Amino acid sequence: MDLDHARTVAVEAAEAAGALIREGTRRSLRVHAKGDAGDVVTDLDLASEKLLLERILTAFPSHAVIAEESGLNGAAGCEWTWLVDPLDGTNNIAIGLPAYVVGVALCRAGRPQLGVVHDPVSAQTWSAIKGRGALASSGRRLSAPYAPSPHGPLLAWIQGYGIARDDATVLRLKSALDLHARRVLQLWTPLLSWAMLARGDIDGIVGYRTGVVDLPAGALLAQEAGIEIRALDGGPYDERIQGAADERSYVAAHPRALPGLLALLQ
Repeated sequence: MDLDHARTVAVEAAEAAGALIREGTRRSLRVHAKGDAGDVVTDLDLASEKLLLERILTAFPSHAVIAEESGLNGAAGCEWTWLVDPLDGTNNIAIGLPAYVVGVALCRAGRPQLGVVHDPVSAQTWSAIKGRGALASSGRRLSAPYAPSPHGPLLAWIQGYGIARDDATVLRLKSALDLHARRVLQLWTPLLSWAMLARGDIDGIVGYRTGVVDLPAGALLAQEAGIEIRALDGGPYDERIQGAADERSYVAAHPRALPGLLALLQ
């Protein structure tokens, strides 16, 4: 498998999808409810996903794709499986907030090998191949710095849909973060948070029962920039993706910052 070729396909597909979305935001959107937890979907999600599926499956017809809206395309248990989030930040677009990205990842036997995140708003793309580092579209290598602040860390919080408002774990974790962090961002676009962590714009991410379709692209990008990911209890983080119904809880930060963040959450 030529991962450099796969990255080229993924980057070009994500940027084409981003152009489609950016153009679509100039017109009125049709927004539809998705599930019972307050999530939404727009025609742009569907159009972007169609474009991405066509590009990926044309280039790699023997691969499977798990997409945010259509689920599994191809055979389950395929050695090579793509995960596609055609529009991460749909709720932001629905209210006119320009914070959204496109995410594409490629896994081998469930383990992420390639991740691409494209931001149509800033026209920036970040990509990573496992073991080979993370790159910005300019070619600059990403390296997350360790830059502690006396005012506490700047963190992003990500949680999955369907989590009850009175979930005891959520209340405990968010209370700890609010007390000790300089600021806690809830961007409604997890992949953008991962890109910000990889760039060094924020200090860490705490995720609780998050979905996995948009996880591997961002997590691999951050890891290849030097970020470490652990389970909430400090144990090993299992990167293997079993299917679209997976949920993950985790803490991600620079290795030197991670012990303090884990201690804060305990």
